[in-house]
Amino acid sequence: MTSNTLFEPYALGAITLSNRIVMAPLTRNRAGEGFVPGDLNAEYYGQRASAGLIITEASQISQQGQGYQDTPGIYTQAQIDGWRKITAAVHEKGGRIVLQLWHVGRISHVDLQPNGGQPVAPSAIRAGTKTFVNNGFVDVSEPRALEIDELAGIVNDFRQAAANAIEAGFDGVEVHGANGYLLEQFAKDGANVRTDAYGGSVENRARLMLEVTAAVAKEIGAERTGIRISPVSPANGISCSDPQAQYDYIVDHLNALGIAYIHVVEGATGGPRDVAPFDYGSLRRRFSKTYIANNGYSLDLATSHLADGKADLIAFGRPFIANPDLVERLQTGAPLAEINPATLYGGGAAGYTDYPRFNDTAAN
Repeated sequence: MTSNTLFEPYALGAITLSNRIVMAPLTRNRAGEGFVPGDLNAEYYGQRASAGLIITEASQISQQGQGYQDTPGIYTQAQIDGWRKITAAVHEKGGRIVLQLWHVGRISHVDLQPNGGQPVAPSAIRAGTKTFVNNGFVDVSEPRALEIDELAGIVNDFRQAAANAIEAGFDGVEVHGANGYLLEQFAKDGANVRTDAYGGSVENRARLMLEVTAAVAKEIGAERTGIRISPVSPANGISCSDPQAQYDYIVDHLNALGIAYIHVVEGATGGPRDVAPFDYGSLRRRFSKTYIANNGYSLDLATSHLADGKADLIAFGRPFIANPDLVERLQTGAPLAEINPATLYGGGAAGYTDYPRFNDTAAN
């Protein structure tokens, strides 16, 4: 049996985790009518409650924040009540779970927006990518630039969503500041050519991400607040001319807020870890609380990075889809099951809650 710090308890802010394995956010497009999660979602998350921490799929803070069909929200009472089923299912099995808060910005389509309006962005620059809507992948719509007087409302939507998450029973929240969505669109100059207080300099481009995180931390407590960042990932057509300077600055200020953790996508999201030069050790040194490392981690890499002090927790994403008992498989050396790519997005129980545990497979 494998024995190392990956399987030891860990104190994360206000909560204690049973191990250092984190289930990363995974969009699965299975919310019900009104973008309400329900019993099927509760079964899915409950099956994976042996993770030290579950970070849920990204959940929009408003209708404007939605970019894909059938993703769950956290801005109506029905959605809050639906999520309460999920937190109860995880807590009943001794797990811990936080909700990822999402505004997709320009990664959306007019068919998902209020009154068929344009998606919003820091600048009117269309992303060269697709989104999943009307049961297929289509080009994202042309965005409009947000007016400066709209930004306080978006900050407030994040704050209210965080309060709603706590009402729904979550142990905390993760602000989604990664993967080419709204907060990262503001932070990176490939999507942000504004000339006001939210564009231009490193400080100005970081402003909205930091304002949102500060508002969330003030609402629910810094010890229950985390953020996900992806300094060099090109996900969703995003780019940045100065990622090291940008993210050193961002992490310095996140550290000053006293939040519980930063969740760092190292390299290209779901792709090469060495996609671009970047010193992640700089972020690690600048942040005094928990560093969650993410992207392409094997058991050996996770073990070595924990042993070397390069991270405190390790997030695994897609392996959790086909392996609800991923923690147990990693600990015992059992083989990992493979994903069925045809059932990743949308649908029902098939490819969602019907992946067996290893012991069940072995018994057959």
